[in-house]
Order: sequence, then structure tokens, then C-alpha cells
Amino acid sequence: MPNDLIQWDCLEVLRTFEDKCIHLTVTSPPYDNLRSYKWYSWDFEGIAKELYRVTKDWGVVVWVVGDQTIKGSETGTSFKQALYFKEIGFNIHDTMIYKKINFAPYDPKCNRYYQEFEYMFVFSKGKVEKCNYIREDCKHFWWCAGTYWRKPNWELRLDRKEINKTRRILETKIKANIWDYSNINRTGHPAPFPEKLAEDHILSWSNEWDTILDPFAGSGTTLKMAKKNNRNYIGIEISEEYCDIIRKRLSI
Repeated sequence: MPNDLIQWDCLEVLRTFEDKCIHLTVTSPPYDNLRSYKWYSWDFEGIAKELYRVTKDWGVVVWVVGDQTIKGSETGTSFKQALYFKEIGFNIHDTMIYKKINFAPYDPKCNRYYQEFEYMFVFSKGKVEKCNYIREDCKHFWWCAGTYWRKPNWELRLDRKEINKTRRILETKIKANIWDYSNINRTGHPAPFPEKLAEDHILSWSNEWDTILDPFAGSGTTLKMAKKNNRNYIGIEISEEYCDIIRKRLSI
């Protein structure tokens, strides 16, 4: 089954999977009414339970979602879903933010701030064991044997020579959990997420030849990035039109 694209209802397909066969799921389901999805409906609770069953111990589900605003109030659907994942046994390992760099502006008459982000909930089945954290350059020096950051205005009380002898300066740090991406849609799908977003999660929470799942494959971004980074992949997509897009992107 690895390296497969299945056109069918994702819940029915998931029910055919063996227990604990998936290392990582990276997906963005249709949420509220923000995305037109060919008039297909889906059973959130049923899919969440199946994801728990098929995920390996210590495995991860990355769930990228947002909320619709109705009559001046956000629905809160994303947090309701996150709490349900926790209720059925997942840990909420992290609540991350996908910040959109070139988001489309709203009506200027709108009475609220522009929403330029989506949530990236990272659910884990037990303690996360595969943490290949992305690192970035430090803006300040940090001594790994110390307990503080050195900022430009701070006065060092220790002799610099002694510090250099005993403490190593780290030039990089683990990236924070707000990730910003530019997303130019050239896929033919109404709401693809950026390739780099999928790739960063795949690199963070899996190793080569692990099996990556996207039960709402959409335009196939997760599958494409899994293939690029030597992971096995399984995609499920109910729309024949979107499956055609995926096949072209994967050249299959």
C-alpha cells in the first residue's frame, strides 16, 4: 500500500488499514464552510478515531485548520477538534501557527483584524520520539552551560577568556512554533498549503522510509514532499478531479 493514491471516502479506506501502520499524518481537512469541497461531507469523529488506531505509538498527526466567522463570532471548530483528539487519547504536543505572508485582503469595511494564520495542531500518540527539530540562526549569543541569553545591553560579569574556555557559543537554535510561508496557488486546487510547510513537518516528525499519510490529499502537497524526502506515502482523496492533479504532480 505505501506510495499509493486511493480515490475513495477516507473513512472507509482508513477502516481497511492495519493497526499502528502510520508514522506521520500531515493533512488539512475541509473546515467549517471556508472551503468548497465538491459537496462532499465527512465524519470528523470517525476519522479522528481511525487516525488514532492506525497511528503508531509515538507517532504524530499534524492537523492544519482554521475557523469561520459567523455573525461576528468565530466558530471555535479548530479547538473543539483539538480537544476531541485529546479526549480519544492523543496528546496535544504543540499548537503551532501557520502565518500566511501574502494572504488575500478582506473587505475594507470589515470590523475585525485580518486573519492571516491557521492552526497547526501537532497531536502525538504517547511521547514523541522522532524530533528532528528545524534549527535557525541565533540573533543573540547563548552559552549552553549558562542559564541566560546575552543581549547587547547586558554587562558580562565573567571574564571573556574564562567563558570561552568553559562554555560553547551556539550559533543556531530550535525554530519557534510560528512558521510563516508564502503560498502561490498554481495547483488548480482551491486551498493547497505550501510545499515547504508540508516538508518542514515531514522532516521534523519522521525519518526516511517512514510511512506518511494524508487522508484529505487535496492537491497532493504532502505526498509530493514525502516522495521528495524519501518517505513512503499514502494519499486518500475522494475527488477524481483532485486525484488527476495529484497524479500529475507526482508524475504517476
